Amino acid sequence: MADVTLAAIDDMESTYHGLARRARASLGVTAWGMQVFVLPPGFDRYPEHLHDATAGDADQEEVYIPLEGSATLVAGDERYELVPGVMARVGPEQRRRLEVGPDGLRYIALGGVPGTFRASAWTELGGPLPTGAAG
Repeated sequence: MADVTLAAIDDMESTYHGLARRARASLGVTAWGMQVFVLPPGFDRYPEHLHDATAGDADQEEVYIPLEGSATLVAGDERYELVPGVMARVGPEQRRRLEVGPDGLRYIALGGVPGTFRASAWTELGGPLPTGAAG
């Protein structure tokens, strides 16, 4: 039997009155954190937060991957537009919040503690292709 787990986002257990889906647990992922958030248009209760050593999910860097809609990522004095096709990484000690756009935002949030993942050389910028792979 193949070691594969499929789960439809809309079928995943939801929390926060449907704003978050437990994607990591639904798929059985153990190597990184992953949730799906579905925020309505103009949602204004997204908290400013960070993931430093004092946080409940301490020392995590996050990656936001928009699937639908848009938002502005506010990090300190900087603002970054998030739309499908644009991903953002935010360091553990960076305060951040999202300002959700007029169409809402559906996005994946990935989290992990820096230094715990072992990246394969082929995934590095300019890295060599895996042995036997066509390029």
